[in-house]
Amino acid sequence: MKAFILDRYGSADCVRAGEMPAPELREDDVLVQIHAAGVNLLDSKIRNGEFKLILPYRLPLILGHDVAGVVVRVGSRVRRFKLGDEVYARPADGRIGAFAEFSAIKEDDVAIKPKALTMEEAASIPLVGLTAWQALIERANLTQGQKVLIHAGSGGVGTFAIQLAKHVGATVATTTSTANVDLVRSLGADIVIDYKKQDFADVLRDYDVVLNSLDKVTLEKSLRVLKPGGQLISISGPPDAGFARNIGASWVLRMIVGFLSYGIRAKAKRRQANYSFLFVRANGGQLTEITSLIDDEIIRPVVDRVFPFASTKEAMAYVEAGRAKGKVVVSLR
Repeated sequence: MKAFILDRYGSADCVRAGEMPAPELREDDVLVQIHAAGVNLLDSKIRNGEFKLILPYRLPLILGHDVAGVVVRVGSRVRRFKLGDEVYARPADGRIGAFAEFSAIKEDDVAIKPKALTMEEAASIPLVGLTAWQALIERANLTQGQKVLIHAGSGGVGTFAIQLAKHVGATVATTTSTANVDLVRSLGADIVIDYKKQDFADVLRDYDVVLNSLDKVTLEKSLRVLKPGGQLISISGPPDAGFARNIGASWVLRMIVGFLSYGIRAKAKRRQANYSFLFVRANGGQLTEITSLIDDEIIRPVVDRVFPFASTKEAMAYVEAGRAKGKVVVSLR
C-alpha cells in the first residue's frame, strides 16, 4: 500500500512516499480503508525523535494519528462494526499510521463517524477531541460555573476545547492573535486575550483550570492565574511521573521524567496548585460521546486546509509553521 514512511529520526527529509505491506489484522481489529487523515504537530515531534525515549517506535514507521474511512475487514472477535461502516479513530500508540491507504485498529479504539461530517472533517476530530475530553472532562472534571483558560484557542485542540468547555457551562478565556479573535469568539470564548496586545497573567485571576499547549514561559506564567486548588494541565510537557507510570516505564525512566517536571511541580505546589502532563490515549468510547455532541450540533469541526495525500510532507510543514486555524487534513480520495 502507499504510505508516507519515516526511515530514521530527523528532519522533514527523513519522511518519504513509498510502499509498505498492508497492516496485519488481529482478531479484535477492524481494517479501515483510509479516506482522510488529520495532521498534528505530534507527528513532527515523533519524526524529530522527541518521544523516542518514552515511545520507542520500531522504524520504518508510518506517521499519522487521525483516521477517517470505511471498514473493509473485521477480525474474528469484532462485534460492533461491519463491512461498510464509516468510522474514525485515534489509533493507539505503537499502532499509529494514518498516512497510508489502510490501517488496522483495535475495535475498542474506533467509533462510528458523525453522520453530517465529510471524511475530511471527521479526520480532523479524534486526536484533538480526545485531548480536550481527557483534559477537561476526565482529568479536570470541569463543571458548570468554573473558569478555564485555554491557550492557543485558534489551534486544533483550542478550537475543540473552547466548544467543549462552553457545553459544560464553564466560563472560557483563551489566548490568540489579533487575526483570530473573531474565530474564537464564534466558538464560544467569553474572554479573549490578544497576546499581541495583552499579557494574560495581568488580566486573569482565580481560574480553576488552565489547559496549556505552549512553551515553558507560558506554562510557568499560567500558575499566576490559578486559584488555590487549581489545575494546570499541559499537553506540551514536561512529562511527569504519572505519565511514566501509565506507559509502564522502567524505574530509571520514571526518575528521569520526574526530574524533568520537578521544577514546574514544585512551583505549582508553592501556589497550592497541581501540575500534570497529558498525553492523549486512544478511546473509542469517549470518541462515541464526542460523536453525539457533533451530531447534536453542539461542537463543529474547524478545518483550515485539506491537502492531497501526495502533499503530506507539505501539510506537515504547514502545521509546523504554527499558523493553522483549527486542523489540517490530507485526503486520500
